[in-house]
Amino acid sequence: MSDKRDDYISWNEYFMGIAYLAAMRSKDPNTQVGACIVSAENKIMSMGYNGFPNGCSDDEFPWGKCEDEVESKYLYSTHGELNAILNYRGGSLEGAKMYVTLFPCNECAKAIIQSGIREIVYDCDKYADTPSVIASKRMFRSAGVRVTKYEHTGRNVSMIL
Repeated sequence: MSDKRDDYISWNEYFMGIAYLAAMRSKDPNTQVGACIVSAENKIMSMGYNGFPNGCSDDEFPWGKCEDEVESKYLYSTHGELNAILNYRGGSLEGAKMYVTLFPCNECAKAIIQSGIREIVYDCDKYADTPSVIASKRMFRSAGVRVTKYEHTGRNVSMIL
């Protein structure tokens, strides 16, 4: 009988990796965000990335930032976290965990809390000092949503073929 290998990736590495793969689907030229929702049993429930709603052509809506709000992406794009919530078709997300590449904004925080997700594992928090993220953190604390910074292992994860 052989020994099992012990250098396999952790659940956190696996699910954050899925979130980063989802982010790679985004066509946004500036910011790509991915999210992966998992159950308490470590089963993937849903994934999402930032982009336009179904039926809205990627070629007809703006991808850039512009002073004219109507010509800026912000009024049209859906964030990765909200897309992951909306993509779920299995019923309740109560008690689930979300892995996300960028700390959620206040609008996504409201949807996360309302959907019953109880834990967030995030990687990047580059907008930590913005009112949106400050509000998110305040709401998460108030609602009892656990927030954890993803810990990089330093492992060189390459494709195994």
